Amino acid sequence: MFTFADGETTVVVRLPPYETETRQPQPITSFKAASTLRSSTQSTSFVSTTELDPSDIKVNLPRYPSSAPRRQERGASAMIRPPTTSSPARARPSEPIARREDITTGELWACFSRHGQVAQIEIMEDSRGTRDGIAKVTYNPPPPHPFWQIEPFYINLRHGIRVSIRLSLEPPRRTFYHPSPVDPTVKYPEVMTLPADSIDFGFMYDPQTMTAMHTINDGGRSGLKYKQNMLHRETVVEFCIDVNGRPELFRFTIPFAHLEVIHRVNTNNNSTIELLVSLPTPPRFFRKLEERDTHDAKARYWAENDAWYRQTDITHTPADLKSSPVALKKPSPIIDIGRWTTYRLVFNKSREKDGLFSRIGQALRDYNIFIQEMTDFRLSSRREPAVWTYIDKPTAAFHSPKSTLEELLMEETVPLLPFPIRYQLEVCISHGYLNEHNLSQEFVNKLMNMEPAKAQDILEYVANQEKRIFDPLELFSLKIIKSSASRPPIPHYCAYIRSATVTPSTIYFNTPTVEISNRVIRHYAEYADRCLRVRFTDEKVEGKIYSTDKDTMDEVFTRVKRTLRNGITIGDRHYEFLAFGNSQFRENGAYFFAPIHHLHPQHIRYWMGDFDEIPYVAQYAARLGQCFSTTRAIIGTRPKDEEVEDVERNGYIFTDGVAKISPFLAQFIMSELGIARPSTELPSVFQFRYGGCKGILTVSPDLTRQEITIRRSQYKFAARTETLEIIRWSQFAAANLNRQIIVVLSALGVPDDVFLKKQKAQLANLELAMNNEQMALAMLQKDIDPNQMTLAVAGMILDGFQKFQEPFMMSILRLWRAWCIKYLKEKARITIEKGAFVFGCVDETATLRGHFNDTPVPKPDEDYDDRVKKLPEVFIQLSKGYDNKPRAILGPMLLARNPSLHPGDIRVVRGVDVQALRHLKDVVVVPQTGDRPLVNMCSGGDVDGDDYLVIWDPELLPREWNHPPMDFTPAQKVALGRPITPDDLTSFFVTYMKNDNLSKIAVAHLALADFMEDGVKSAKCLKLAELHSTAVDYTKSGVPARMTRDLAPPKWPHFMEKANKPKDNIYHSRKVLGQLFDQVERVDFIPVFGTPFDIRILRAYDIEPKLLEDAAVLKRQYEAAMRRIMAQHAIQTEFEVWSTFVMSHSKASNDYKFHEEIGRISKALKDGFRAQCCKVAGATSPDDLETMGPFVVAMYTVTANEIREAVKKAKARDASGEGVLRWEKMPMMSFPWLFHGMLGRIANRTLIEFDA
Repeated sequence: MFTFADGETTVVVRLPPYETETRQPQPITSFKAASTLRSSTQSTSFVSTTELDPSDIKVNLPRYPSSAPRRQERGASAMIRPPTTSSPARARPSEPIARREDITTGELWACFSRHGQVAQIEIMEDSRGTRDGIAKVTYNPPPPHPFWQIEPFYINLRHGIRVSIRLSLEPPRRTFYHPSPVDPTVKYPEVMTLPADSIDFGFMYDPQTMTAMHTINDGGRSGLKYKQNMLHRETVVEFCIDVNGRPELFRFTIPFAHLEVIHRVNTNNNSTIELLVSLPTPPRFFRKLEERDTHDAKARYWAENDAWYRQTDITHTPADLKSSPVALKKPSPIIDIGRWTTYRLVFNKSREKDGLFSRIGQALRDYNIFIQEMTDFRLSSRREPAVWTYIDKPTAAFHSPKSTLEELLMEETVPLLPFPIRYQLEVCISHGYLNEHNLSQEFVNKLMNMEPAKAQDILEYVANQEKRIFDPLELFSLKIIKSSASRPPIPHYCAYIRSATVTPSTIYFNTPTVEISNRVIRHYAEYADRCLRVRFTDEKVEGKIYSTDKDTMDEVFTRVKRTLRNGITIGDRHYEFLAFGNSQFRENGAYFFAPIHHLHPQHIRYWMGDFDEIPYVAQYAARLGQCFSTTRAIIGTRPKDEEVEDVERNGYIFTDGVAKISPFLAQFIMSELGIARPSTELPSVFQFRYGGCKGILTVSPDLTRQEITIRRSQYKFAARTETLEIIRWSQFAAANLNRQIIVVLSALGVPDDVFLKKQKAQLANLELAMNNEQMALAMLQKDIDPNQMTLAVAGMILDGFQKFQEPFMMSILRLWRAWCIKYLKEKARITIEKGAFVFGCVDETATLRGHFNDTPVPKPDEDYDDRVKKLPEVFIQLSKGYDNKPRAILGPMLLARNPSLHPGDIRVVRGVDVQALRHLKDVVVVPQTGDRPLVNMCSGGDVDGDDYLVIWDPELLPREWNHPPMDFTPAQKVALGRPITPDDLTSFFVTYMKNDNLSKIAVAHLALADFMEDGVKSAKCLKLAELHSTAVDYTKSGVPARMTRDLAPPKWPHFMEKANKPKDNIYHSRKVLGQLFDQVERVDFIPVFGTPFDIRILRAYDIEPKLLEDAAVLKRQYEAAMRRIMAQHAIQTEFEVWSTFVMSHSKASNDYKFHEEIGRISKALKDGFRAQCCKVAGATSPDDLETMGPFVVAMYTVTANEIREAVKKAKARDASGEGVLRWEKMPMMSFPWLFHGMLGRIANRTLIEFDA
């Protein structure tokens, strides 16, 4: 049947079964192939269904080879499907066998591409992960002939097998028109294409002038196209370039979210349309390969996008890149895709059809992207910037070997900007705040003739403003506020560190920021300014570079390797690869060092320790990384260490990573680090580094003076320093569920209503807390974050700041609520009152009962008391129970470690009270007895610094207790067999980036846990749990977790918010996570500026003008430092940095790790400026109310005056006084809250005086 109706054509073909004699009868499942065909210009959909009869096999054609991986859009679809097996028959072993599991996308593409443009191929699976014999081949545009009517229809498989299949057309599933987000009755074609005549690549020289650095004229090749993809919400530009005499097809993509305005240039030529697109950051560029070469034999999905490969450079001489260091200035590009981010497109009106340009403009407006008229536009031709000749050494002189005398002579003949100024200039150029074409010799001379600090101030001011300066000479007439960017003193444990971000197309340098130092930075403190912290990311707005099993990102990974091998050049400094810390490594970062004649990176690596005995590259890198852990050195004491034996049994180390420390030394550490505790109570556990040793130290009453013990499992390498260094210490943090924990508990039998009820109560309490002090206090004091900031906010409420509606207090309270709701929505972060998140340590008394293999697993139908008796034991004592006294938790409880993916990862244990362990608080003590360590069963954990989730809420005890745990035996390491070199380290770095599938595995597990009928107990989820464990160990083992394509989720639940996936691949989940997601509505964080500042503080003292002036100067320095942190980590507000409740960040690390990191950064910022304030005020201590009180009030008064003035000006611009406050433009408010405790004392003292 073949019918036409309103531009929609549906073909249904039913082919009878064939019986063909075969030489090798074989029980083969048949295939069904279906094709959905779609037109790019009208709504047309065809789907063909193909039946593969097992008897239709002939072995008389030449073998067809399959190819290698990839993926893309939609258009028209064909499907393949062999039913279940026929009657079994024996096949001769020498003859090939065709099975539906073996068919590849490459074979299907080779067959079906001859009939039209294949856009997508998908081999289908059922909900249990079994291929059901259906494949879909999508065409865009539809093929010109109805090939599906051919009977019989043959395809060629590998090994020369020819198979007859059945084709039919699937009914269209959608109209291929995209509804407007403003008016759903208005619909646009999913892809709208305009052929263009030419495109210019360049930059804006001034607001009205574009400098065109490269022009491409289409020349009738039809390769230059502007496409507006409404389905993917992006603009795509395709163009053709002759590279070394061969035409290559390229494209770049701009997401709608990154577009604000497109200018239409007014010209005198009525036959053309000119569009100007100017972007602040580069888009992603791609080059198209031959489609036949882009299939993976194991993949069940391929799309046209898999033929598009990312590009880092477009150049005639790619070989030159192999040995070139990375620098801001690229050598002879055809198009500098990282810097030339303004595009001028010219269209011929005669080639526009059906008013398509108007429809494109209307569609863009619906997404808040406006096409604005641009008059007085000028186009200038290419010219090279002269500034580099003024500030660079001659190339030959720079690269040739030189003696020290030659270097001195060179410095005399080639005047150079002082390096701090040169570096800060490149910060401004790299981010686009200054353009090198606007920089004249006069500008450079003025910088050279200024005081270095003043010149640096000007350039840091430019960077802090984050705005393009078209006339740099104007900067010298601006009144730059004194010391706005000067370096204030910082805490002794911190250092100013320069950093760079290397993206696929360019490099960005960042203004130096304060960071907590590490062992290497401390030892080489005088050369700290020669260190460069480098991070590799995708383009500026894209975030992290994710791993891939495709080859489409090979150019990007090659650029990473080139950077690590060839280094980075800034001015006269050449930075070389040094090493990477362990957390840095996971975030795709490393340290570089600019050598001087007596100190090179290899000298620094030698000082770190002796690693020659380590035969594994991954382990070698991890041991080097120990030296870069962010630590606080304990100066003035040398521990007396004693080696003790590990407890080992059945191939397990029960004491892996844990030893002991004396109370005396713990007290010294507490004093040295200024650890604030509610009483004089010591922390029970310290995570530490000591020479080549790592792990935790547990306070033990049987040690005295400066004694510590060290276990063999803690010794990692021979270090050349033996300073005790502390990373963090034990403290109580609230227990929070997450999506992984919830799906496992759900599979083990916890009812959905339990989670829904707890989340509903938390949402209601958050709403109530905004206006109810008692509820706010209760929640803040229970849901304690790892940085303990909720306790600081609770203290501010106790001081009456919520009652007085103080603007900073109310802003932080709003932020806390928005932060909690964000993580409820996105991660199901439900706070559990009866729980804790604490360090794990081992029972040194060997009292607790461990896990024994011969103990029967408790059954659901057993007597409750009998079940409890079989449980392993733990000890957990809270420093504050319900009566504010220490309290040991007794009875059944859950013990887990994040993330928990396997149903055996969450253990049910029994809390007991042990007198000999009562000195340990806010930690969970696990047994050293038994056949297997209890923590090893919790996602393969140990006790060298891991945190554990402990929950004693009876509602969360599952029906099934202690599902058989997974085997977490690490993969076998492969020794290199020769000495390890820096090149081995950098190769491992890049290999890790490409194969780090940890997040991909976790995401796939979550999706399949919801999609599969058996959830986390399904075969696919169990396999993913194994792979996840391998991926976690990758940094130490060097063995990657290979996630095969068959483990990719076929569909995605709505709560995972996969906006980039087709709607057909999204389903509305009815399981627990879908219900939890639907229960939460996000709230935006909007700071409070309209309420009055606290009169109790403003009237506390009569402040002298000099004090106000000093406070204002420090406030400007504080704001500059705060803005540097915000810019470095892409944080929107100061409130997020101050409180560590960050709503969004650069995603260079995961949210949990970043919460820890920003906690350290925020603390360093506060400590440094508290010390500076004390110095200016003449106080000996930040707690000195008599001296510091007036200065803190001056800080508060300056802030209040600035905010009031800004609000007043904003209201003056709008008579209504509403909708005019743009909070991102407001002055900062957090400065006086460096002393939030003192502000509370002042406010309450003033209140008492007023009452009197």
